Amino acid sequence: MRAAVISAPGQVSVETVDDPEPGGRDVVVEVAACGICGTDLHILDGEFAPSLPVIPGHEFSGRVVAIGADVTELRIGDPVAVDPSLFCGECHFCRLGRGNLCDRWAAIGVSRAGGAAEFAVAPVANCFRLPEDIRLEDAALVEPLSCAVRGYDVLPRRLGEHYLIYGAGTMGLMMLQLARRAGAVSISVVDLNPGRLETAKLLGASAVAASAAELGHPLGWEVVVDCTGVVAAIEDGFRRVRKGGTFLQFGVSEESAEVRFSPFRIYNEEITVVGSMAVLHSFERAGELFAGGVLDAGTMITHRLPLEEYPAALAAFRAGEGLKTQVLPRPIVAGS
Repeated sequence: MRAAVISAPGQVSVETVDDPEPGGRDVVVEVAACGICGTDLHILDGEFAPSLPVIPGHEFSGRVVAIGADVTELRIGDPVAVDPSLFCGECHFCRLGRGNLCDRWAAIGVSRAGGAAEFAVAPVANCFRLPEDIRLEDAALVEPLSCAVRGYDVLPRRLGEHYLIYGAGTMGLMMLQLARRAGAVSISVVDLNPGRLETAKLLGASAVAASAAELGHPLGWEVVVDCTGVVAAIEDGFRRVRKGGTFLQFGVSEESAEVRFSPFRIYNEEITVVGSMAVLHSFERAGELFAGGVLDAGTMITHRLPLEEYPAALAAFRAGEGLKTQVLPRPIVAGS
């Protein structure tokens, strides 16, 4: 089969590799589409060097084309989206039900061959069966959506609150669309990219601006979500939290990044600060939300490139072009 391979830091190519074989409780998925996100750039930049070489791609969907001897839950031909999370099930955090904090945390497309390929292997337990009327390529969005759902799991929220979201990239726009379902009375979005702000307005933002200072909320917002990982945005966002409100760190910063904030203010104004990492008991719910139309996939997916152009797709993503970029192992049939 053809697959993208990150062989060393900064080195990515599309190569012919062996077709995967399923284990007893595995399935082989013929990949319809594979999304690209910041994690793929971290891998390319050598931040997960012990995993190299690796076939990247942890956001993917497709059809089951082979099943292991002990698989009864799925059949050949079933459409699925795949949760890439691989928890050990044995460490302290797994025993507490906190698998996303697993001491031996691993993931399809990060530490094991992923979906930037014609075929990929996944445990049957990681596969969410999709309705037949879902556009299969769009369903690669279920994985990032499951991360956003996890973010909402940690928010102590109430109906009728005001939300402020930093960042109108893929994840910020997902958080926006979920906020509309979570009972937000208003949703403001901050981003430096005017085109992305227009998309936020299209998807239901109450107000958009290049700076929160332009939005005129003197009391602040009950819920502030950072989806950028940028220190300046995080520090500004923390200052915008209303008394008694919550700040969610959702964006991924550099590991060495540090921010300045007032611990006295956290105490004196009873501000809650929470973080959310990846997927935890949220993939199936994300699949059902996706099937129910929670996302405007046509607006979210702006670039679809053939698998052979995977290096170019990574470069386009790094340059901030569009929103969600996908690679397709096979061309989409006209009219599908």
